[in-house]
Amino acid sequence: MESEPAVGVSASAPPPPATDDLQSSNASSPADAAARLIHAVEQRQQHLLDKTVPHVLYRWIACLVVVLIYFVRVYLVEGFYIITYAIGIYLLNLIIAFLSPQEDPEASLSGGTLPTRRSDEYRPFVRRLPEFKFWLSIIRAFVIGFMMTFFEVFDVPVFWPILLFYWVMLFILTMRKQIQHMIKYRYVPFSFGKQKYGKKPAPAESSE
Repeated sequence: MESEPAVGVSASAPPPPATDDLQSSNASSPADAAARLIHAVEQRQQHLLDKTVPHVLYRWIACLVVVLIYFVRVYLVEGFYIITYAIGIYLLNLIIAFLSPQEDPEASLSGGTLPTRRSDEYRPFVRRLPEFKFWLSIIRAFVIGFMMTFFEVFDVPVFWPILLFYWVMLFILTMRKQIQHMIKYRYVPFSFGKQKYGKKPAPAESSE
């Protein structure tokens, strides 16, 4: 009896990938390269911002310079008053957040307040908007507004004295409400460090 030849199934091996495909898979796409570039720029920017944190005076001087440059630009072009008004409303919201405690006193009277008596435990004022973010938000607002002044589409014709009057009235009413809130819940939006009291004089020794 003759043995039947074994039928072998010869599976053809897959062809090796082309060199171009390997290179294209290994190489990053333009979107990934752009994402890495943006991430590197953000890290560098955050590093520079972190270095400016302790220099409070110089930061606010730089802020005043930026604000001055913006107003000089608006004065020279004699326009873009609606942008200035929008920045003013934004600044008003920042000021309110800067002067408000992080925790709402209406929900917890003991949260975010300064001590009112010497016997109270010292609790520094914790702002809803920290000083550094307050400064950075002002800088960004005026830089963006300055860039918008180079586009005529944002130059909406308005009568600027009316905008100025309305903003002043809104500022007065808002600050009045904020001051009433401070008085009602007895907190001060500024803390100058832990108060130190003088040592009590040592009792005089009785002479024998």
